[in-house]
Parts: sequence; C-alpha cells; structure tokens
Amino acid sequence: MGSSCPCICHNDTKYMSKQHLISIDEMSMQDFENDAEFIPLLTPEDEKEMENAELPEVLPILPLRNTVLFPGVVVPISAGRDKSIKLLKEAQKKGLEIGVVAQRDETIEDPTGDEIFHIGTVARILKTLTMPDGNTMVILQGKKRFQIKEIITESPFMRAKVDSFNEIKPKEKDKEFSTLIETIKEISTNIIQASPNIPSEATFAIKNIDSSSFLVNFVSSNMNLTTTEKQQLLEISDLKERAFETLKNLNTEFQKLELKNDIQSRVKVDLDQQQREYFLQQQMRTIQEELGGVSHDKEIEDMRAKAKTKKWSKKIGESFEKELAKLQRTNPQSPDFGIQRNYLEFMLDLPWDSFSKDNFDLKRAQKILDNDHYGLEDVKKRIIEHLAVLKLRNDMKSPILCLTGPPGVGKTSVGKSIAKALGREYVRMSLGGLRDEAEIRGHRKTYIGAMPGRILNLIKKAGTSNPVFVLDEIDKLSNSHHGDPSSALLEVLDPEQNKEFYDNFLELGYDLSKVMFIATSNTMNTIQPALVDRMEVIQMSGYTIEEKVEIAKKHLFPKQLKEHGLKIKDLSIDKKEIETLIDGYTRESGVRKLEQRLAQVIRHAAKSIAMEEPYNLKVTNDDILDTLKSPRFRKQSESNDIAGVVTGLAWTSVGGDILFIESIVSAGKGTFTYTGNMGNVMKESATIAMHIIKAHADFLKLPKEIFEKYSVHLHVPDGSTPKDGPSAGIAMITSIASILTQRKVKKGIAMTGEITLRGRVTPVGGIKEKILAAKRVNIKEIILCEENRKDIEEINPNYIKGMTFQYVNHVKEVLDLALMNQKVTNPFIFDLKTDELKKN
Repeated sequence: MGSSCPCICHNDTKYMSKQHLISIDEMSMQDFENDAEFIPLLTPEDEKEMENAELPEVLPILPLRNTVLFPGVVVPISAGRDKSIKLLKEAQKKGLEIGVVAQRDETIEDPTGDEIFHIGTVARILKTLTMPDGNTMVILQGKKRFQIKEIITESPFMRAKVDSFNEIKPKEKDKEFSTLIETIKEISTNIIQASPNIPSEATFAIKNIDSSSFLVNFVSSNMNLTTTEKQQLLEISDLKERAFETLKNLNTEFQKLELKNDIQSRVKVDLDQQQREYFLQQQMRTIQEELGGVSHDKEIEDMRAKAKTKKWSKKIGESFEKELAKLQRTNPQSPDFGIQRNYLEFMLDLPWDSFSKDNFDLKRAQKILDNDHYGLEDVKKRIIEHLAVLKLRNDMKSPILCLTGPPGVGKTSVGKSIAKALGREYVRMSLGGLRDEAEIRGHRKTYIGAMPGRILNLIKKAGTSNPVFVLDEIDKLSNSHHGDPSSALLEVLDPEQNKEFYDNFLELGYDLSKVMFIATSNTMNTIQPALVDRMEVIQMSGYTIEEKVEIAKKHLFPKQLKEHGLKIKDLSIDKKEIETLIDGYTRESGVRKLEQRLAQVIRHAAKSIAMEEPYNLKVTNDDILDTLKSPRFRKQSESNDIAGVVTGLAWTSVGGDILFIESIVSAGKGTFTYTGNMGNVMKESATIAMHIIKAHADFLKLPKEIFEKYSVHLHVPDGSTPKDGPSAGIAMITSIASILTQRKVKKGIAMTGEITLRGRVTPVGGIKEKILAAKRVNIKEIILCEENRKDIEEINPNYIKGMTFQYVNHVKEVLDLALMNQKVTNPFIFDLKTDELKKN
C-alpha cells in the first residue's frame, strides 16, 4: 500500500481524513480544513445508489496524468490545463457528472482520444478551490465505471459518447470470495503495522469498510502500483478476479516490506562508544541551531555535492568519501575537526584532471616571444621547438627547462611569455633561501596547523593541472635540520616520477607530468648534480650595448612612462642618451639597473610637469647629469708603459667583467706570492704559471739566476671581491713574463684561457659575457683558446664588429702575441749583468 492511508475512524463514523489530501498545498489546506474531515466514505446504500444511477449518453472527459480513479474512492486532483479548468467550472456550474480517465503517457500536455485509456470512472465533484498559483484543486468521488464509444469533440474540452462497464459480482455465499476479502483486509493491516510511514489509524479504516467492492477499489487505489497496473485492475470486470489480482499485488508488497525490515534488522548493530558520541553530537548540533549556532551538516552535504562535479579517478573519489565520513564522526570542538575540514576543502579545490587547452599557433607564439623579449634567440628557438613537437604528438610530457644566466636578463619574465604563448596559467614560486623540505612536500596532517606544500598550493591557485610553473632562483636553495628542499625537488622535476607526486598533507599521488616547469638560476655550480641532471639547461647570456639600447627604447622607457603617469608625447629619449646611461651609470649583463636609471630620469621630468616648470621634451646628456650627477663608472684601461699589467676577462654572477692582473719583482730569495682574495683554483693557476715560466726561461731569454735572487708577487686588484676559476691562467703567465722580461704588453688586448703544466691552453666558459665586457672598455683584440672558436661563431656578427680574435693552443703563442719586443720605461729596471736593482 502507499505511504499514507486516506482514511481514519472518527467518532465511530467513517470519514475521509486530511491524510488523503497530502498533495494539496498547505495554504489551501487551511481554507477547507473543516470540510475535508467530514466527507463521508462509501456506505452500502451509497454503493447501491451509484450502481443504479443512470449513465448519461455523453460525458465531458477529464484526462489525468498519473491517477486512476476507482468507484467509490475520493481523490484530490490539481487541474492546471486550460481545458481541464473550463471543464470543471462548467460541470460544477451545471451540476454535471464528468468522466475521469488516465493518460497512456503522462508527459503529453494535451492528450487526444487515442492517447487516453477508454475505460474510466464517472465522478462527481465534491469540492473545488482555486489555488494561489492559478491551478484548480478539486476533490472527486468515483461512482461507476464506463467505456468510451466515440470522441465527439475535443474543444473547448473533450466530450465522448459512453456505455456502461458493468461489474460482475460473485454469488452471495461464495466462500472463496469471502476468504479473499478477509485476506485482503488482513494483509493490508499487516502492511500498515509493518510500515513506519503509514499512520496506525489506517487500520481502523480498513476494518470498518463493509462493501467488498469498495474495499477492493480502495486498496487498489492506494497500492504502490504504476498507472498502467492500476488501469489494468480497473478494467477487470469480474470483481472476484479483480480481488484475486489485488491480493497478489498486496502479497508482493508485503514480502518486499518484510525483506526490507529483515535486512535492516540483520545489519543493525549495537551502538559503540564512538557512535554514541556521534549521536550526542548530533543532538548538540540541533541545540546549537536552536540557539542560533551553525550546523555542519549543510557544509558536509555541500562538500559531497561539489565532489560529484570533480574529474577525479575512482580511487580518489573513494578516498574522499572515506575522509568525509571521518569528518562526520569527528567532534566539531576537536582540533582534528578543523584539520580534517581543511584537508577535504583542499582536495576539492585541487584541479584534478582539469587541463587548459594549449594554443598551438606557432606563428602567434613566435610573435608573442619576439614582442616581449628582444634577443634571447636560443631560448625562443627551444620553446618553439617544444610547441612544434607538442602540436604533432599532443601527448608529450612537458620538459623541465632551466634558464641560467646573470641577473636582469629576463629569465623570470620568459616564463610569463611562454604561458601567454601556450594559453596556460602562470604561477611562480621563489626558492631563494628556502631551507625546509615541508615547503615543497607539505606537513603530515597529523600535526596541528598542518599545511600542504607550496607546489600543490600554487597548482590549486592556477586552477589547472598544466600551468607554466616557474621555480625562481633554484640555485639559492639552502638546507638545514628541517631537511634538504633540493632533494625534495628531485621528484617534482623528474618526468618519470612526478606523475604520482606525493605530498605529505594530501597523502595521495598527484599528476604533475603535464606541468611545464621552468627553473631559473644565476649559476649552476651550487645546484645539486642530481637536480641538474633532470633539467635541460639553457644558457642566457648578457645583453650587448646594442641590445640594451633596443630593449630600453622598445620596452623599458614606455613601461616606465606609463608607471609614472606620463605619455610618449610628454617625454622621449634618443639612443645616444641611452648609451650614456648604459656606459656611465650601469655595469651589468641585464637591464635591471638601466630600468632604474631610466625611472630616475623620468621622475625628474614628472616633477617638472607636476610643478608646471619648463623642461626638455627630449632627454639630453645635461638632463642625465643633472639627475644622476657624475657617471659612476668609467671605461677602464691601463697603459702598457708599465710592465706586468695584463687585462684578463672574467665571468661573474652579474655577467662578464674585465680583470686586471699585475705583477711586481723585488730583491729576495726567489719566492712567489699572490694576493687578491683568490680561490683555490685560481691560486693553482698562478702556481702553474710561475712554474711554466721557470721551465721555459730559455724561450724568454731569462737567466736562471733571476729566480734565485728575485721574488715575484702577483696581485688581482679589488681584493674585497672573492675570485676563483681557471680562466685567468694565460693572463697570469703573461703578467709574470712581462715583469720578468720588462717587455711591454700589447695595447688594447685582453685574454682568457686555462693553462696546463705542459703549457697547453684549454677552453673556458662564459665567452659571450667576457667579450661583451671587453667591448665595453673598447678592447679590440682578444686572445682565447682555439677550441673557443665555436663560441665566437655563435655570437651575432653585428655585436663583435671591429674586434679581432686570436686563437691559440700553447702559451708560447700567447706570449708571442701579447708581449712586444719594446722595453718599458719603468722607474726601476733590471741590470742582468750586475744582478742589481738600480734607478734609471
């Protein structure tokens, strides 16, 4: 039977209850509350009267969507169709009876004669009420069945010619039928008692029905059957057969109910302590709500609803449900509750299997890279190559790129341009000074205040699982007793491992294989070798003066004008003035300081504009001098009139630089000393240089006695700056040879290269930066190893125009090129014949 029974026994009289009107809106219930309770059920006299009533030849037909009306049964219906409302109004006005039939398909809005069942029930209208939403609420009582012969009209509502559909009743003393009726009452009563959803008063209603026909109709109307199944019962003319079919359906429903109750009893377990606490917490929660508090049930349901929209695997979904169940069992006053809630919210916020679509328009990508960065051809070429492969395969794992170079050359901003070119989200994580492994992997959530690692936090911020992720300053990582973060990055930056990246807080594998990681560093020397091995290193060299001028003209100056509230018409600057700023006020490989100097010049003009003072629309050298005062840097050069001074080329963390190496000789016992805050490798180069000179004294025409009576001291100026590396080897040997032979060093020459004990010159790195440093001080000739020729060939010819490169394999070639036969005019010289130092 249904979830509610429409009858109660009231004051020993059978009446229809408000239970039967459960579909009526609550507002309407109040309007006819009293009337609804006093609608009488069918009595035997009423039944006899209905059977003998004459059936009209034509009836207005009311189709119902999902209701079958049985004779004698009272049902409320809500009429919303225009045709139905017109029919009901006319029928009530004229006191007509109506024919009620069920639709074959309840989804049809305006059924025709072929879309309704042709056997229905004549009904009389007991009560009509207009609802606030415009629908008409009607209470109908079935009288007798009829059969449609012909549809006469369908407008303004359906009318049909009808015939009686008489019921075949069993004999009065049919014991089998009597047993059927008693069994129906008994099983109906059992269902009412076994079902918690049916009020117990319904039992009295069943027992007080005297009419067998009405009992069968009443039970059939309230059973959990489909409209089609109820229609099949209505169409059975033999009452005994209909009673038998009704009993079969009741038995089926009763067996289902018993099975359901049996399953519930078998799975029922005694409450343990935790469940007792849970139910107590539920009661506390209800009390808190009454007092104005907040319930967490809605929050949990919102989480569950949001989880259904996530694109995660079955394994992740099961883990989430398990953790959500744990949250429901946790006391809200416990610290674990907050941690568990944060954990679940973090799971929901992560973009599981959510990827942005890559833009594979390579021409557009090239244009974006060219517009954002001047130069950097190698980097742009590598990015375009990657996009091309990704476009062809569409399943390539993202590479781990490492852009290394001096500060200010645009390493970090390259990541933004790549993200823009690819159409991906951009996130950046600064690793400078990071010394806690938990910053990468997160904390285990068993700790109070536990948080996920910054890797997954930034992935959450990006909103997709394939952003461009810049790991800035990876060479500045440090370690402490909290762990080694560079070791934690090994898993992040390994394409073979990061598909299941394990965060201590999440405790689940997260796929990072589609993330495009780009690391930046100033040097590769301080990075763990295993980490370097996982990355593709791309060297970013410093900019030439010509490149800096173009960058300042196209990017930096317009950017600073905008940031200072000025427009291009307010101020301009020529390339000549930009060169003045570069040469006199900056010494860097990048353009960061240049941008600061441009900002100072623009602020000077902005002040004049704001104060309505006259100023030059075009920046002049006088404006620069007035704003920045005297130049901070001047082109360094050394006269070749002094022996022992040689210009070397060095690579520093800020790019290339020139390095003066000087030597002096003094009376002594043949000792060799060196100063200048040199590292171990550089000291070794100095020692090797001195021993080569001693071994090849004949080549330089030096008497061996000089090494016994005179001491040599080698110094690298700017002693406060630490210096190391082997690339000053040929400059050191040239300096020592110059001071011992008193021969001039060729003017305007610089050199770089490592030396071996056999006198071989070997290649060194940082060639482009060193060449740019030499060009800044107008050095026109460079000596370097033959094997470095390939590095020169990779430099744009326009950047080294007017410079000469001498390629050597042995120190003898270096000395032949660098030392002149002309003696210097020093204040002190040797007299090798007397072995005495004397004044000129």
